[in-house]
Amino acid sequence: MENYFKYILQFKRIAIISILFTIGSCNEFLDEIPDNRVELDNLEKAAQLLTNAYSSASPAFTDWMSDDVNWTRGTVLRPNHSLLYAWEDDLSDPTELDSPTAYWFQTYDAIAHANEVLAVIDELEATTDEEKTLKRAVEGEALLIRAYGHFMLVNLFGEHFRVQGSSGDEGIPYVSEPETEFLASYKRASVKRVYDKIEDDLLDGLELIDDSFFANSGKYHFNRNAALAFASRYYLFKGDFLRCLQYSDELLNGDPSAFVRDMTSEEFQLAKSSLQIYPQLYNSPDLPSNLLLMRKISLVHRPDFAFGPLTDNYRGLFASHPFVEATDERESPAIVKGDNAIFPSRYESLFERSSLNSNTGLPYHIASTFRGEEVLLNRAEARLYQRNTQGAIDDLQILSENRYRGGNVNLNMDLLRQFFGAENDPSFSDEDIVLNYILLERRKEFFGQGMRWFDIKRYGIAIQHDFQDGSVITLGRDDLRKVLQIPQSAIDVGGLEPNPR
Repeated sequence: MENYFKYILQFKRIAIISILFTIGSCNEFLDEIPDNRVELDNLEKAAQLLTNAYSSASPAFTDWMSDDVNWTRGTVLRPNHSLLYAWEDDLSDPTELDSPTAYWFQTYDAIAHANEVLAVIDELEATTDEEKTLKRAVEGEALLIRAYGHFMLVNLFGEHFRVQGSSGDEGIPYVSEPETEFLASYKRASVKRVYDKIEDDLLDGLELIDDSFFANSGKYHFNRNAALAFASRYYLFKGDFLRCLQYSDELLNGDPSAFVRDMTSEEFQLAKSSLQIYPQLYNSPDLPSNLLLMRKISLVHRPDFAFGPLTDNYRGLFASHPFVEATDERESPAIVKGDNAIFPSRYESLFERSSLNSNTGLPYHIASTFRGEEVLLNRAEARLYQRNTQGAIDDLQILSENRYRGGNVNLNMDLLRQFFGAENDPSFSDEDIVLNYILLERRKEFFGQGMRWFDIKRYGIAIQHDFQDGSVITLGRDDLRKVLQIPQSAIDVGGLEPNPR
């Protein structure tokens, strides 16, 4: 156990656009319409524009900064990979896939699409009841997209929300109007102010969203279940545990197992024989646990790029559980990454050709942005902070029954204390123990999917990275580098204040 749990986190109450700054050099350019945007003069066009309002950037690049990876030999290491691994500021341009800069620009670009719709939605004609309902649904989707984009940006480029936070904690610009001037200037709002604006959009969007208009592509749009999952995550990160429970309960609706995929099932066991079929099943829109799917232009799924976990560390992590003779079915299938690492098969590697006869194009995968399992774990954590330890264990039991196969998988407090070696250690409360187990389960559940970094940041977890020459660097609990630096172009041209270093 020492190899994987060097310390136990003490339980504590959490104290808790497109801004394309591009310089033009030709006066004639400014006399022309700068794009081919659709004239939004009806609801169908507005709804269609929102299909481009989902950011194509994957947040899974944050895994390269986390404790889930080690120095990996035999893979392609681009400059931004090494910078992220060493927690140095990203210097790449917006075209570099899987970089903080690309995430910033692509997410603000998505927000800009949502703002275009929201700017005209009140003026669009809706005479029939069906049109009026569609109008509300389009507005609700646009609000949720805008809220989610800002939520991800503020949690990457700002401090983690603190319940007793300072209004001086710099967040990000909250962009709520279409861009109408060349090289517009923006100001960073405080983290609290950004969270307030996110909450307004989130709650308004929840009230308006209507699933009936997304019957054929419901999992690729914000639907009500995805919006509830977003609310569950938002209020957990905010430290408002009562409201986290409220929205988690509304989704799980008395039957949480319906939103947890059974990875011990025959269907999943048979799929393990194919590295192509398994990720298709894992991210299938037919699985009730998958609530929102997004297309991500990315290379994080490639086994020949960037960093992964050392094989022994990976296997040791998934072997770390309290159940005798049980196996964690999340461990496999996995693919070899480089010469010394391994990576779980969670994404189908897809490629969009630039033309039918072209060998060039864009690599992408389909990612499950919100899942029922996350909501269940959010509820367990919120229950813990409400001093409902047994309720948290009950939620963890549901996950255990669908993840561990063989042996006795009945979870209880004595078993958890024994697992963490704290049977006779009163310095660690039951809440301490359960919190650490929740974080372990979150780590394994979302391995390789860009979620671990946010837990590291929320709980101030210190981590180390080793290098090929044997040197080791540390990212401390309160290290300023846990807040990603604002892109250099946004600082130089947009006038935004950089994060302290």
